[in-house]
Amino acid sequence: MDLINVLNWRYAVKKFNKEKVSEKNVSQIISAISLSASSTGIQPYRIFVISNKDIRQELAKESFNPQITEASHLLAFAAFDSVTKERIANLIQLMASERGIPEDNLEDYKNTLEFHLLGRTNEENFIWSSKQAYIALGTGLIAAANLKVDATPMEGFNTEKLDDLLNLKEQGLRSVLLMALGYRDAEKDFLANQKKVRLPISDLVVEIG
Repeated sequence: MDLINVLNWRYAVKKFNKEKVSEKNVSQIISAISLSASSTGIQPYRIFVISNKDIRQELAKESFNPQITEASHLLAFAAFDSVTKERIANLIQLMASERGIPEDNLEDYKNTLEFHLLGRTNEENFIWSSKQAYIALGTGLIAAANLKVDATPMEGFNTEKLDDLLNLKEQGLRSVLLMALGYRDAEKDFLANQKKVRLPISDLVVEIG
């Protein structure tokens, strides 16, 4: 399938069947997410693959999303609650290692990151980190569709409860969104056979000559 056909096929599944997504496909989706665009390259979020049934059932109690328990796999995206010197230093160390260059060569870049990121409040950096997580989610949705794996992005859950269940506060993280993976139940999902509705390109896009 070409990309446009893939995106036309994709929709936010409301009802999953019981078929499991292969670990190979889940791994490919996660690999694609890891390659997603990321401001400064710091990837200020982490992804949790939640297979624990008790955690998923507890999380679903305060959510209107049955996909939390019904999906084959559940991914949680958690954003940095702050940006610290240590997190910036970790990025610089990784870049130097991967590119085979001394860390000193990246000193100017490190100073630039510290100046811009550490000059903001923790809440401002959390909002920025959350936006980066949403970009990664978009990459994950496209990667899943390319493999003919259905995916549903979700916000309607108790973030504080998930933070507690996954001990995110201790890791300097706050949950922001979920992505359920699986396969659509075409007979029970009212959206499965509905035409995708999107604005005409002429209404969506304004060309500035």
